[in-house]
Amino acid sequence: MKHILLIVTGASPQVLTETLFALHQSGRPIPEEIFVITTKSTKGMLIDGLFAQGNLARLIADYQLPSIKLPDENIWLIEDDNGQPIDDAKSEIEQIYMADFITRKVFELTNKQDISIHASIAGGRKTMAFYLGYAMSLLGREQDSLSHVFINDEFEFVSDFYYPTPYDHIINGKNGVQINCKNARITLADIPFVRMRNSIDETLIANMESASFSQTVASLNSAHRKDLTLDINAKAKTLTFAGIEIKLTAKETAFYLWLHQYSQDTHIKLNVGRDFEQTTKHSIEYLRLLQQNSSDLRVFRDTFAIEPEDFRDGTYEHLKAMEKTFVQQTRSRINSKINKLLPKELASKIAIESKKQGFETRYWLSAAASNIKIIYTS
Repeated sequence: MKHILLIVTGASPQVLTETLFALHQSGRPIPEEIFVITTKSTKGMLIDGLFAQGNLARLIADYQLPSIKLPDENIWLIEDDNGQPIDDAKSEIEQIYMADFITRKVFELTNKQDISIHASIAGGRKTMAFYLGYAMSLLGREQDSLSHVFINDEFEFVSDFYYPTPYDHIINGKNGVQINCKNARITLADIPFVRMRNSIDETLIANMESASFSQTVASLNSAHRKDLTLDINAKAKTLTFAGIEIKLTAKETAFYLWLHQYSQDTHIKLNVGRDFEQTTKHSIEYLRLLQQNSSDLRVFRDTFAIEPEDFRDGTYEHLKAMEKTFVQQTRSRINSKINKLLPKELASKIAIESKKQGFETRYWLSAAASNIKIIYTS
């Protein structure tokens, strides 16, 4: 069985050498190979600290550890949807990329039956640690383990400290106080975790290779539920389904609500045919919903040729009819966001469906047809 270390790191690459030292100190198997998950902005710190400054080689030499492989291709930079490394993980979309990337990499490693993974959540942002721990809980096997390392306060966040040396090694600590690396104490904390792999449907496990983190969570949340609820929050501009929150724009939220109310009021599907653009009725109904939470000029003025103030006052003289392209494009954007965050079988339950017949296209919410309970929050 080959032992490997999987670790997330950020601006403090020291957690890697600290973890290796702690494994050696506790008598655990020393990993033959290391895999690091980090970001583009922090890779340089990792390379400088471990290789340019020589701290990894020095640790191996000081404690006569066996050879440990960490080639450049084992330093995995978190990527976006286009396979481009992200600089950091501060934005909301970068957090999504991070969750998807970490889950996918844990999936790849845990599919290799001849390796034992020691995963460390000691480094990186807190969310990186959470996602790695969660992925290990989903996919980890009996031979895999999870840990964190702790160090005594005077050495914590000291950039020149990498591990306790077996000899005197004086460095500058906090507030300019000199400290001896020999006196550092590192504690390896094992983290018990529930291994859910054998309790999850094999099809779901197989789908994790291509599924996003949110899609996996949604599938698990809905696996044993017969009743599902869709929560539409107009003010927050979100759809929440199977525990997953889907963020929409005000324009998209109003459209989704309008289509829902249209089917509720008329008990028929929206018919976009020859006469659809001959009436401003749909524009008025839609904009009434939109104005409750937005006065976006791009929608009022550019799309419907009316000022928000004129619409509020009931002056519809120049109001344009809703166009077919508006319906098609808005529906497409909403469905794209739903499909990105939910697995196919769940996305289909709340997506906006359409069916073309001759010169007419009918639109409706799947949620209504699927008997999904819909809760509306204004």
